[in-house]
Amino acid sequence: MKPDVIVLRLGELTLKGKNRHRFEKAVYEQIRRAMRPYEKLTFVRDFGRVYVELNGESYADIEQRLRNILGLASFSPVYSAPLELEAIEAAALAAMGSLDEAPATFKVTVRRVNKRFPYDSQEMNKRIGGAVLRAMPELKVDVNAPAAELKIELREQRALIYSRVIQGVGGFPLGTNGKAMLMLSGGIDSPVAGYLALRQGLKLEAVHFHSYPFTSEKSQQKVKELVSKLAEYAGDIKLHLVPFTNLQTRVHQAYKQNLLITILRRAMFRITEKLAEEQKASAIVTGESLGQVASQTLGSMNVIGRAVGLPVLQPLICMEKQEIIRVAEMIDTFTISIQPHEDCCTLFLPPSPSTNPNLRVVESIEGHMDWLQEEIDKAVAETQTVWIGAGKQAAFSDYF
Repeated sequence: MKPDVIVLRLGELTLKGKNRHRFEKAVYEQIRRAMRPYEKLTFVRDFGRVYVELNGESYADIEQRLRNILGLASFSPVYSAPLELEAIEAAALAAMGSLDEAPATFKVTVRRVNKRFPYDSQEMNKRIGGAVLRAMPELKVDVNAPAAELKIELREQRALIYSRVIQGVGGFPLGTNGKAMLMLSGGIDSPVAGYLALRQGLKLEAVHFHSYPFTSEKSQQKVKELVSKLAEYAGDIKLHLVPFTNLQTRVHQAYKQNLLITILRRAMFRITEKLAEEQKASAIVTGESLGQVASQTLGSMNVIGRAVGLPVLQPLICMEKQEIIRVAEMIDTFTISIQPHEDCCTLFLPPSPSTNPNLRVVESIEGHMDWLQEEIDKAVAETQTVWIGAGKQAAFSDYF
């Protein structure tokens, strides 16, 4: 016997009062898009749930796609059975046998929606529990803290039986909280920041600064691989590749002292803000974690953030490095991020970058660079965009 139904649970978005229907509609559309390759599936929507009828499709093929759907709290492979005691017992044994590890204890929880069914919930708990114990005598019943819970729903036309609950991504459906630009380097932090922003319902476009030929095309390919991992949760993502060489070189020629990184980061923020305006995004997402490097002290972030008017969202700001690494490993970006690459931010790095820059001093230095705005506009105009999908790269095109 194989699972023939999947029950999907939509989680916290169902608690959003008047917005509940909008969130449910958004996650339902994501489910339908993710399941598009499986033409035989049918879907039944219920309060806070979606029932997926497999109709011969393989559950094993579908499971990984479900794990990556934003807004999906959990799901379970389900064995359906006619409303007959023997058939329900057989499905219950199949469900218990599907567990990854044999549990030491279990309990049965029956929900009788169909009041015409001859046995009430308590009677069914005893009957199904007895059948499981006869087939698996090593098991013990624990109604308080069981290692496994066998759940049975007695519905109008059939019974639904399952024992596995697989955690989904959770959070909010993609795009339900707006759109933002993710400043994406090739490091560990910014892809994790992007993932956490996606979980909060933000649709993302990524912005990467490169200094070719000082940085190689290989470093750009690495960033595309990172975006491809995020695309497993968000679908195709726009990656904006910003040529930063001319601006970076001119700034370095004009100023080589301890505020160099602050000035360059402010220029990056201004470019990202202009791209956000063109793409109708309402915020900038970055991978700063407080105190990690000179540009991520409170003083530095304050001065850098003042360069733009858009909100700057920093999901990692109070996370420790090991916490960030754990998430990076979970979303499978860590091994990509630790590959050696050239970073435009480390080119021309001053010996002692300032950790507490003065805003008025920085603005005064920028004021003497009367060509700075022109270079920023030029970088925006020469930015190129590539669509990145999960596990693949789409066709390259000019920025639009």
